[in-house]
Amino acid sequence: MRRAATAAAVTAAALACATLAGCGTSGSGGGRAELSVSAAYMPQPVSDTMAAGFLTITNKGDARDELTSVTSDAAGDVTLHETAGGTMKQAERLTVPAHGRLVFRSGGGHLMFEGLKRRPRQGQTVAVTLHFAASGPVTVEVPVRSATYTPTTGH
Repeated sequence: MRRAATAAAVTAAALACATLAGCGTSGSGGGRAELSVSAAYMPQPVSDTMAAGFLTITNKGDARDELTSVTSDAAGDVTLHETAGGTMKQAERLTVPAHGRLVFRSGGGHLMFEGLKRRPRQGQTVAVTLHFAASGPVTVEVPVRSATYTPTTGH
């Protein structure tokens, strides 16, 4: 009886995990990533074709995950960029460490929105879907701030 109840609880937890965004497994050790997004913003673009986006992905889980792509109806393409040694380069995927954070901030890693379908204005939001190697997709409404906005916390 106890074994059946445990099996039912595990099955229910697995089904709940499959339907919740940001819940995934690492594929080894049975740990799971527990992802959340904060401090998201897009400075109002000065270009009609390109914009940058910034946010923080926090992983409170026992397993790392990888951000593999980002999509948005606002742009033809959204690419991941990292900055190392003052040089910006496109990244295919970026790691969100277990019990850690992946931070996109001005002067560092960022999202690059290319082929804007419309020029977002301050006060609007842009829907962005983050896709991960193990976790389900996470959709975030990214507020558009002034072109000179500088966050005071969260980065």
